[in-house]
Amino acid sequence: MHSNSRAMIALLAFLLVAPGCHKRTKRLIGVVPKATSHLFFMSIHAGVKDAARDFNVDILWNGPREETEFSRQIEIVDSMVAQHVDGLAISATDHTALVAPVRRAMKAGIPVTVFDSGLDITGYVTFVATDNYGAGVTAARKLAELVHGRGKVAELMHKPGGMSTGDRERGFEATMAQEFPSIQVVDRRYGMADRAKSRDAAENILTAHPDLDGMFASAEANSLGAMQAIEARGRSGKIKLITFDFSDEHVAALKAGTINVMLVQDPYRIGYEAVRSLVMKLNGEQPPHQIDLKARIIVKEDLAKPEIHALLFPKWRMEQ
Repeated sequence: MHSNSRAMIALLAFLLVAPGCHKRTKRLIGVVPKATSHLFFMSIHAGVKDAARDFNVDILWNGPREETEFSRQIEIVDSMVAQHVDGLAISATDHTALVAPVRRAMKAGIPVTVFDSGLDITGYVTFVATDNYGAGVTAARKLAELVHGRGKVAELMHKPGGMSTGDRERGFEATMAQEFPSIQVVDRRYGMADRAKSRDAAENILTAHPDLDGMFASAEANSLGAMQAIEARGRSGKIKLITFDFSDEHVAALKAGTINVMLVQDPYRIGYEAVRSLVMKLNGEQPPHQIDLKARIIVKEDLAKPEIHALLFPKWRMEQ
């Protein structure tokens, strides 16, 4: 083959694979959850995927495995900015550490929606989340009701730096202090977004306070740790337990009486609304600046209700 012909073929091959030669046929929205290993974020992913189908966009879903890996989340956001995604949705592992990379996205002209957990930043398109402070208020009032307005309770917290769980914990503490003077919050410990560490923290609380009357666990992982510790001590039903988020294990513990009240978010809708807000923005529309979703109060008797079953066992899980 003539050398000029070989050079022409090489050039054509390069042009076919070169960046920018493949034009996107759909808009690409990057979605960065706090973690990928928890059922809560799997449910968000289901909502994200359905919104992508409904609004004819492509999704780039990527996040750290665990919620404590904020440096990994920073890398992922910067990678999506480098790929020039058309929009970015993020649930920040840390409300301050993720500010700089999100600002870099905004500076690059990428509209940003924040979901689930807030950031110390302005200029985002929409904030989609549960009313977390209000959920903490509800947790305090329900626990106070269960312990008849007096006694000793503890708080098993998630991890430092997370705005969503921090808001729940602040709502719980403020309400206990302001509304229930005969209830003492005798212990507060972090489970560090890890089930095993949460169980250890709960065990330490139970050891330090054998006369404990109740406990509030503010997220999925620490709820599971609290349940396991209470069951292992044979204290199910004796210690009143309010949990947050859900899993099959939560439901089993509610049926068994280890959990008294589950506070449950709608993660599917959080994911769906996050994508929809960015599609609206990209289409020149004005989405709501804030979407507050209330946490659902679920007790054992509610499990037979069709709408509760649909929330706890959504169609996407049944199809897996």
